Amino acid sequence: MIHIADLPDTIAVFPLPGAVLLPRSRLPLQIFEPRYLQMLEDTLKTSERLIGMIQPLPVPGDKNALHKIGCVGRVTQFSETEDGRYMITLNGLSRFRIVREVEGFSPYLRCRVSWAGFEADMGKAEKDPGLNRKSFMKLVERFLARQQRTTDWAAMQETDDELLINSLSMLLEFQPEDKQALLESPSLSNRRETLVTLIEYALRGGRADEVMQ
Repeated sequence: MIHIADLPDTIAVFPLPGAVLLPRSRLPLQIFEPRYLQMLEDTLKTSERLIGMIQPLPVPGDKNALHKIGCVGRVTQFSETEDGRYMITLNGLSRFRIVREVEGFSPYLRCRVSWAGFEADMGKAEKDPGLNRKSFMKLVERFLARQQRTTDWAAMQETDDELLINSLSMLLEFQPEDKQALLESPSLSNRRETLVTLIEYALRGGRADEVMQ
């Protein structure tokens, strides 16, 4: 088991808009670009097998700008397809804050990071005392119906608070900046409140990207 004190100061970072990873959650990814295939190969050679997920930051004139906060995950599953792509699964461990980019010869991004302030991410699963599961699930059902998507409702009903809220935060379709707001939520209750705000606004016909401005 990896503890926060064991996490390295420098990690490989995978910038991907609209994709966020949360602690104690799983994120499936498809790797096919040569630089990220190299990142995966190098990662699998380490004992920790860590990749940091981060979202690009939309800054005019700077296509390389990144958000400061991401989440690191451990590669727990991987398989190769016939055309050379890799299907991997990351298990979320802890959020991090980028300190600076590390210069070097690797074709992918590596960053010096800080884990300060995110110690609880590697602790016990959070609870959400304010969650009204019945009304929350009805709201999610309406949102998915609007998007013509289906899900396993029986499985979702049995899922614990944290996995339910975090999985929906990762899977539901919102603007990248809204996804970042969900990632940076200081508590599970706050993340659920943000999620409800985004869903309700979308159901009223508004654009979700207007909510968090």
